Amino acid sequence: MSNHIVITLAESAVQDLEAIREYYQEQEVPEIGDRFVKEIISSVEELAIHPDRGRMVPEFNSPQLRELIHPPCRIVYRRYKEKISVVRVWRSERLMRLP
Repeated sequence: MSNHIVITLAESAVQDLEAIREYYQEQEVPEIGDRFVKEIISSVEELAIHPDRGRMVPEFNSPQLRELIHPPCRIVYRRYKEKISVVRVWRSERLMRLP
């Protein structure tokens, strides 16, 4: 029997998703924003089955800090033994920095 992985979204990731949706609303194509956010959530949900699917974030070289690339975004998450915490959903060209 496999371990059950819990997935959480940090407030920063929720705000990032809201900003993505708002951007497409401002561009007068809200359906694209809605679809894009749903695709991102779907990718995140797959981490419950394949938690190590994402690559290590190059800026940090830490096995616990990983990312999925969903062009044009980076879905950055922390990998714990039985939990995944999505911390940011950023445009791919942004470099990640420690707070």
